[in-house]
Amino acid sequence: MSTHRTGSVYLDHAASTPMVAEAVTVMTDLLGRLGNPSSLHASGRRARRVVEESREQLAAAVGCRPAEVVFTSGGTEGDNLAVKGLTWARRDGDPRRRRVLTSAIEHHAVLDPAAWLAEHDGVAHELLAVDGHGRLDLDALAARLDHDPDSVALVSVMWGNNEVGTVQPLDEVVALARAHGVPVHTDAVQALGALEVDLARTGVDAATLSAHKVGGPYGVGALVCRREVGLVPLVHGGGQEQDLRSGTVDAPSIAAFATAAALAVERRGAHAARLAALRDDLVAAVRAAVPDVVLNGPGPAGDRLPGVAHLTFPGCEGDSLLMLLDARGIECSTGSACSAGVPQASHVLLAMGCDDAAARGSLRFSLGHDSTADDVASLAAEIGPVVDRARAAGRAAS
Repeated sequence: MSTHRTGSVYLDHAASTPMVAEAVTVMTDLLGRLGNPSSLHASGRRARRVVEESREQLAAAVGCRPAEVVFTSGGTEGDNLAVKGLTWARRDGDPRRRRVLTSAIEHHAVLDPAAWLAEHDGVAHELLAVDGHGRLDLDALAARLDHDPDSVALVSVMWGNNEVGTVQPLDEVVALARAHGVPVHTDAVQALGALEVDLARTGVDAATLSAHKVGGPYGVGALVCRREVGLVPLVHGGGQEQDLRSGTVDAPSIAAFATAAALAVERRGAHAARLAALRDDLVAAVRAAVPDVVLNGPGPAGDRLPGVAHLTFPGCEGDSLLMLLDARGIECSTGSACSAGVPQASHVLLAMGCDDAAARGSLRFSLGHDSTADDVASLAAEIGPVVDRARAAGRAAS
């Protein structure tokens, strides 16, 4: 059961998904309780107990030790803390470590801090190529690591891409990096609840998580980081979160996050199977209405997030399609919500080899725990006329 959204057809769960009822219940109950988790009196100790029990619950859900969980304000802060904090820690140990390797299709929460380090802190940010399906070129990674491995501070490769849904070969990435003693960070924001996320088994050194992608609240997330690796904090102040992320700890949000994450992991098998079938139905329905539509990302047998379908509509502008669908009560995305409103081609599609026109004429439809067959039917009924109108507008403007 989830808290229900408005009457519109919501197909943008990769941006944010509705809170599950269990998380709402936990959060609203705690919002009425007094207590700063850093206070030593009884109210503070009760709040601290909530935080530590939530830390244990989240750690059990993702396969790590509770001491490795650092609560943050969400995925963006977690990615920044990983990219900057791990790079600085590595460079403090050896000044030669100034290279940061990331895939070319990372979320901007990884790309932008890496670019910031390159511009302001003497770091070399190197982008790793992907193939036409959005899958990391492992040979390219191996070559970059083999070339002066002692200068590499960090490798960051996302678990599942937020735009086209490609699942990356994380086991191979970790094996290649580990051979040279290089830590690996992964943005696992889209993976949690959709894929099996067992951080101990995978062997990554750091992973970013976000609550509002799994039915938790906005404004809370976590960076899981192995203590052996070392991490330099971005925020200084009261020394909360093991002196790695100062600031008053948000016990109600953290408890709701842990509840949602645990439920997402518990329900993952049936949830992922249902979404994959619904996604395939969506793609088939759109293809029936728009025969020349192009599915981006992995082929039918490829590794893809179960709820993501990214489609290119030749002869259309994605922004126009989005607004036309929105006027009909269907909500989707042209890509990452964090770059919404910026009229530029998707860096993910460009890295995959799409030309600018194709990259601009694409939409992402993403499904979640409250998506239904009726949602797909509503899209199927509207997408053909919407594409025809967008193409007519494009021809008139040319």
